[in-house]
Amino acid sequence: MDDVIATLRDHPDGPQRLLVTGWFSFEDGEVTAGDVLALRAAEAALTRAGLAYDTAWSAGFRPDALHLEAARPQEYGHLLFVCGPLHGEQIRALHRRYAHCRRLAVDVSVVDPGAPEVTGFHLVLARDGAGSPRADLSARAAVGPLPPVVGVVLTEGQGEYGAARRHESVGALLRDWVARRDCARVPAETRLDSRDWRLCATPEQFLALAGGWDLVLTTRLHGLVLGLRAGVPVLAVDPVAGGAKVSAQARALRWPATLSADTAGEPLLDRWWTWCLSPAGRAAARRRARAMRPRG
Repeated sequence: MDDVIATLRDHPDGPQRLLVTGWFSFEDGEVTAGDVLALRAAEAALTRAGLAYDTAWSAGFRPDALHLEAARPQEYGHLLFVCGPLHGEQIRALHRRYAHCRRLAVDVSVVDPGAPEVTGFHLVLARDGAGSPRADLSARAAVGPLPPVVGVVLTEGQGEYGAARRHESVGALLRDWVARRDCARVPAETRLDSRDWRLCATPEQFLALAGGWDLVLTTRLHGLVLGLRAGVPVLAVDPVAGGAKVSAQARALRWPATLSADTAGEPLLDRWWTWCLSPAGRAAARRRARAMRPRG
């Protein structure tokens, strides 16, 4: 970023306000973890240098942020494009919209050095495709505390319960609720398949997978049982009105963090989420795992 900072400062009229963009800015682009970490590294360097900037986000990803369509070109003297390939109509449109700006690109992949997407920039600091490769900015970007990893094991089947089924409404509640928690979500299946690489082929593989989670959120009986057997706290919701096998198994295993389809709601989900991730919840799961060890 040193060359970028020097170029931004080297302007006849002094430093100009800067618009920071990337593929995370395009409505039809995409936002990756690497993009955001590279952006953080660039923003940190700009802040340390005392340079004023705005960051443009995709409206689909950050509805309340500044969006590219609302970033008026006349308010900026520089444009910085961070991370990703310099390829495609979106970048050509960026050159047209901000034609009066000094345009710079950093941490980018150059596919065709002669393409207008590349030559339209006044400075390109590529991570690959032009000169010696550079380490990606995401490798050194600051990160915060890592959130819990949550295995999400849901079922939409079980037609045998007929009119008592609440699987769709309970599943929708849990998916919406967990999407708003600060956690790394891992969709998982207890169903085994030796031909599908996305599924475990043996129970041991599933237990190995579950053992890496901090919490299991499930509507399945075996999501509850195998999560506890792996020593992981489980937040279970019985998707059958009046309670069925999930509730029965929770009683048999003396596991308290289990809700019924009739009572499940955000307040109780929040309460048991906090307990499952607490030292008390983790200790309770480890005790259940010890009690479930094979004898003999």
